[in-house]
Amino acid sequence: MEKSQALTVKTLLSQDNVKAKFNEILKDNANGFMANLAVMVNNSATLSKCDPTTIISAAVVSASLNLPLDPNLGFAYVIPYGDKAQFIMGYKGIVQLAMRSGQYKTINVTEVYEGELISENRITGDYVFDMSTRSSDKIIGFAAYFSLVNGYEKTLYWGVEQVEAHGKRFSQTYKKGFGLWKDDFLSMGKKTVLKSLLSKWGILSIEMQKAIKFDQAVVKDAETEDIEYVDAEDLKSFDKEEPIEAKKARNEIEPPTLQKQMEIKEQLIDESKGNKLNLD
Repeated sequence: MEKSQALTVKTLLSQDNVKAKFNEILKDNANGFMANLAVMVNNSATLSKCDPTTIISAAVVSASLNLPLDPNLGFAYVIPYGDKAQFIMGYKGIVQLAMRSGQYKTINVTEVYEGELISENRITGDYVFDMSTRSSDKIIGFAAYFSLVNGYEKTLYWGVEQVEAHGKRFSQTYKKGFGLWKDDFLSMGKKTVLKSLLSKWGILSIEMQKAIKFDQAVVKDAETEDIEYVDAEDLKSFDKEEPIEAKKARNEIEPPTLQKQMEIKEQLIDESKGNKLNLD
């Protein structure tokens, strides 16, 4: 689809190749999906100004994942960034994709209020929460949990400061004080912690891997997976390297460099030799 000033989402949706694509993916649900997309764009002044081809491409991704784009449902979104539209996963969409894999027995994510976090063991990764000990309406963090059908289970907790540091690193709009992070911090906080939990310890289906790759991207071509992270170039390194602010928020100490580790090891060896008992 070539970009043209005359093109709109409505005109694109009337083209045979576009209709055929949605019909191929969604079958009998295609007409309803396209009608809802047209209404959604028409009701958004900012989205209406975006390149319509990026809106259609984002919608194709959502359709291929079988996730509705109704903002009220929170499964997936098409969000404007400048003159382009991004595909954004919602935490409910992530839960849907995980459960469809058949590998998860239970999966959940929730906000944690002041007084509910009892203890944390950073060595074992275990947390103790007690919802009956809530002391105020202040949200202090987010906790995500899953258990697999094979019995493996894992919990991840991030404090609000860590979530904020992550959001500001991976979203320019949040830094500037607008966008989905600003408008719905609760949902974005849940999504961030759940996505991190599954990315590191969960079983990722092909659908889930695709969703994570397309999340927060401007989709140039859904079929060739030609994408651009306009809101956050740093998203390419998601979960590979945490910002220092996030580590400070958890009061984590930076591990020593390899050279420093070798120096410490040599020092310990020398000290052990000097303290060795003479049994002769």
